[in-house]
Amino acid sequence: MPDDGLILLFDGVCTLCDRSVQFILDHDSQEAFRFASLQSAVGRQLLESRSLDPDRLDSVVLIDGAEAHERSEAAWRIAARLDAPWRWAAAGRWIPRIIRDWLYDRIAMNRYRWFGTREACRMPRPGERERFLDADELASSGTTS
Repeated sequence: MPDDGLILLFDGVCTLCDRSVQFILDHDSQEAFRFASLQSAVGRQLLESRSLDPDRLDSVVLIDGAEAHERSEAAWRIAARLDAPWRWAAAGRWIPRIIRDWLYDRIAMNRYRWFGTREACRMPRPGERERFLDADELASSGTTS
C-alpha cells in the first residue's frame, strides 16, 4: 500500500455508503482511492492512529497520509479526485462548512432509514479486490500514521 495513497473509510453496513463506494470505483479512472470499512480491523487501526473514535460510524473518513478528513470535507476532497464531470462537485467546498456539515449530518442521521442496511458489502469485481485493504496488507506495509 503506498504511503501517499488516499484511503476511504466507509460504513460497511450502510447501503448508501456501499453505493457511494461503487460510484467512486466506477468514476476513479486514476485508481486514486483504496477502501476499508470503518468496522474492519484496518479501519479501526487507521482511525485510532489518527486519534479518531473507532466506534463513531456516522461519517466517511478520507485518510490522506497523516491527515484525516471527515464529513463534507472528505466528500468534496473525494469529488475532486473523480473523473469529470463528477469532480466539478468539489466546487461545493465554497459553501460554508457549517452549512455543508449540517446537510451531511442530516443525511448521515437518516441513511439507514432512507437507504437501508446490508449484512455485508458487495464482493469486489475482478480488478477491484486489490483496492480494498485488509489487516494483513496494512500490517505488511508498516502504515500506521
